[in-house]
Amino acid sequence: MVDVPTLVEQARAGRPRAVARLISLVEGASPQLREVMAALAPLAGNAYVVGLTGSPGVGKSTSTSALVSAYRRQGKRVAVLAVDPSSPFSGGALLGDRVRMSDHASDPGVYIRSMATRGHLGGLAWSAPQAIRVLDAAGCDVILVETVGVGQSEVEIASQADTSVVLLAPGMGDGIQAAKAGILEIGDVYVVNKADRDGADATARELNHMLGLGESRGPGDWRPPIVKTVAARGEGIDEVVEALEKHRAWMEEHGVLAERRAARAAHEVETIAVTRLRERIGDLHGDRRLGALAERIVAGRLDPYTAADELVAGLTGEA
Repeated sequence: MVDVPTLVEQARAGRPRAVARLISLVEGASPQLREVMAALAPLAGNAYVVGLTGSPGVGKSTSTSALVSAYRRQGKRVAVLAVDPSSPFSGGALLGDRVRMSDHASDPGVYIRSMATRGHLGGLAWSAPQAIRVLDAAGCDVILVETVGVGQSEVEIASQADTSVVLLAPGMGDGIQAAKAGILEIGDVYVVNKADRDGADATARELNHMLGLGESRGPGDWRPPIVKTVAARGEGIDEVVEALEKHRAWMEEHGVLAERRAARAAHEVETIAVTRLRERIGDLHGDRRLGALAERIVAGRLDPYTAADELVAGLTGEA
């Protein structure tokens, strides 16, 4: 058993091992997770959560590393949650973006953690919200959540971040992919990375045109800016940080930040509740109730919707 109060106190003091242990408890769905979340609840709510998403190869990890450097120059504590594909063998993270962020490895003001999606198609690990809360409570000022590049499922980052950054690159068909994946609806800031390549201006123009086509904004509404960067050389990164700060200020002024965080909390509660129900339903496999319902469906005496209603009623005690 883990001494949760001591672990939380150590995490607040900035000890990376304590933070790592807490996130491991989250990922492992520890029986002590309830105690951990109860201890962290009054300590969280101060960090600015920025999600970075985009197709594979646009330079998400390089851009994330450059943003870490920019925020550290401002004296802010930064955490990076890099959500990677799962290993089919160990279930752990495959890519390990920490390799690409080795410049920050020895900086005590930076915490970097890779998390596995464990087959979750939304580009984020199911435990990401709790991991974000751990990093928030540990005193991080900015949390950068970098998602695995899985194309059309990337939109889930919008439900986990205060501000969503969508990265594109010239010559990768990203304009068409952007429209198809629906990322034009979730981006708060758009970054055309690798802007030293041919076609960068054309990509930015196309993106601006597509944003205009889908625009139904009124006066005072946020219009996502488009920033061109060469993240490998740090070019344009200060402009990205400026755009992020402007969006945060706009959200605070219009009450959008509070709305997004409330929606995030509601989504988290719903996910936990649905997971618990799914576990209870999973326990029914081989149970006589489920078998009896299945037999009645096969015999034509019951439809699957009514059977599901009966099953839910039995699980929730409403029968």
